[in-house]
Amino acid sequence: MNTRRTISPDADPEEVVLDRALRPQRLDDLIGQNRVRENLRILIEASRQREEALEHVLFYGPPGLGKTTLAHIIAREMDASIRVTAGPSIERAGDLAAILSNLHEKEVLFIDECHRLGKAVEEILYPAMEDFALDLVIGQGPGARSVRLSLPNFTVVGATTRLALLSAPLRTRFGAVHRLDFYDQADLEQIVERAARAIHVPLRDGGREEIARRGRGTPRVALRILRRVRDYAQVRADGVITAAIAREALSLLEIDRRGLDDLDRRVLHAIITKFAGGPVGLDTIAASIGEAADTIMDVVEPYLLQLGFIERTPRGRTATQLAYDHLGLDDDRIEQRRLFDA
Repeated sequence: MNTRRTISPDADPEEVVLDRALRPQRLDDLIGQNRVRENLRILIEASRQREEALEHVLFYGPPGLGKTTLAHIIAREMDASIRVTAGPSIERAGDLAAILSNLHEKEVLFIDECHRLGKAVEEILYPAMEDFALDLVIGQGPGARSVRLSLPNFTVVGATTRLALLSAPLRTRFGAVHRLDFYDQADLEQIVERAARAIHVPLRDGGREEIARRGRGTPRVALRILRRVRDYAQVRADGVITAAIAREALSLLEIDRRGLDDLDRRVLHAIITKFAGGPVGLDTIAASIGEAADTIMDVVEPYLLQLGFIERTPRGRTATQLAYDHLGLDDDRIEQRRLFDA
């Protein structure tokens, strides 16, 4: 997946240290996701009153919305340590067994991209989550025997961008499942304002609003845009970010007023100009613009759907009137398709 786009919601390794410094540390510091925040507050307070480990929690939704941040917040609110891993990095059942056997009471195990856990690995995880036990097979052949080891009560926090790919047995073992939604403009403005103060960048005359407007409803994207605009303001202006400076910087980065970049526009143009507005299949769109289908599905499509620029139908993706208006294209093809479908 291409993670070098300025508006990509995937984490860039070079940004990890700065992003960690800007993350909220407690639930009270969290901006947005009000429904999830209040549900977690109740869940955490109840567990603390009972002096029990927190139930297993699953977060799902597009990348960049704060699933990792929430996992760390949960650990802090529970006064517990956290161990971080990812589905693709746990290749063998023995790898997970080693992690589980070293957990402590009430510790949080955060598994990112948990939909990519292998079947053999999941088989080890099931009894660990349900019974806090680790089932091991010692020896081979007729002499093999099964041994069950007790584990301390711990909490699994899972994160996934593809809930549909998570196996049903694993999904049902999470006691709390929460979807993270895109952030609204007001919440993003607060996030940008707080980050600007943290990195000592002055925002004036609509600079905050201009950055938040193009943040695609995703804090990670908004913060990345803030850093790029900061660089532009430092080199081309007096270091102060105003709406005019933000527009100049974002124009140079080819990010338009709705937060769409070149890849987003190429997807829309392909649907409209190459396939008469659709419907067209995802793989066909990907082949026509030379991008991976997973990139379009995970990174491009969620935001275009949120904006109402495309629709998913049983026959494929179609461009809406809003997409035509945004690109300034004639909508004759939409009318022609309606007549044809009729």
